[in-house]
Amino acid sequence: MVSTVTSYTDSRNKAAPGQGYDGVVKVSTGGVYGTGVLLYGGQAILTAAHLFKPGNSQSTVTFETTAGIQTLSSSNVTILPGYDANSLNNDLAIVWLNGHAPVTANRYDIYRASDEIGQTMTIVGYGRPGTGDSGISTSYSSAPIRQKASNTFDADAAALKAKAGGILPFTPKAGTQLIADFDNGSSSQDALGQFLNLKHTGVGQVEGMISSGDSGGPAFIGNKVAGIASYISTLSMGSAHPDVDNSLNSSFGEIAAWQRVSAQQEFIDKAIRASYVDAPTKMSEVKQNVVEGQAGTFTNAYFMVELTAPRKDPNALISFNFTTRDGTAKAGEDYLANKGTLVFYPNETKAVVAVEIIGDNRLEANETFYMDFTNASGAAFDNGALVLTGTRTIVNDDIWPV
Repeated sequence: MVSTVTSYTDSRNKAAPGQGYDGVVKVSTGGVYGTGVLLYGGQAILTAAHLFKPGNSQSTVTFETTAGIQTLSSSNVTILPGYDANSLNNDLAIVWLNGHAPVTANRYDIYRASDEIGQTMTIVGYGRPGTGDSGISTSYSSAPIRQKASNTFDADAAALKAKAGGILPFTPKAGTQLIADFDNGSSSQDALGQFLNLKHTGVGQVEGMISSGDSGGPAFIGNKVAGIASYISTLSMGSAHPDVDNSLNSSFGEIAAWQRVSAQQEFIDKAIRASYVDAPTKMSEVKQNVVEGQAGTFTNAYFMVELTAPRKDPNALISFNFTTRDGTAKAGEDYLANKGTLVFYPNETKAVVAVEIIGDNRLEANETFYMDFTNASGAAFDNGALVLTGTRTIVNDDIWPV
């Protein structure tokens, strides 16, 4: 849970099942735990690299959804290249589940724009409880619970380093870390207002800060993952002493940093695409039909988009929005709805989107659903089309009585 203005017992702080946060999970590894978030595709958990000791790729992931609590094992962990444990740059990891996440777990796309600073975000995690007045509770001994709070991305962490110098023990790489302070409405605890003249005294009673156990937890802008919790810090510069109790304990006046997901979207997208099983690599391999499978199983249906003309700028990104649409197959019953942005990175001419097909044992006819691609950026659909649509048929594999 996060450290909040009011007690963790306040219903405003609870991220209960069914509220849209059922893809925020507890990640346990090497005797410690942190938080993570389930990404699109249903098998990748985005979290913090610093949770994992060198050589340790074993972890378990606990889901808390409307269907109850379920713990899954992981098959592997991928650390973002260039991870720097000293300055916590590139502090991202992807935990790969053995199989797919529960149907009831939310899947999330990542935030791709670079306009995070100044926006309000929602932080969710399993960290220790606390309040801004007194910091993390030393008496709480119950099982971790999932909490939420709001805050505002105030600045790039590199701007604080330029101001603080050696006082800040980390050296953030410009453009890759976002920071926020824990405000209580008073300019006395407005740390970044004092250090960087970014005067903002919080979002009131729903303000919060990450705490121990929130490492790897998401910061959402809307329903997209914009940041991954990395570290907290308490600073004093000159006559400015904003920390309410001068102790690093997630209290008012402290500062937290999140890894900026938009800066690492290429790593995330390419890692997930590389993890797809039996995905097509060329148009001739694309399957229009996909076998449903039995209850408790998932099968991926793939849609591929191919660029048919050379790029004017080989380094420019090209993107399309996509969303699934019901036909005779229904989202949530026959497949999991998927919506996001498909990005072509430099040197890419083809890219795939996966849709999770839900297996069952019901006797039913073959069913279809659609994927619509829209809002082409940096390219155009052939023949001037505004929407490009693909169709997939879910083939029933249950036995009809004779």
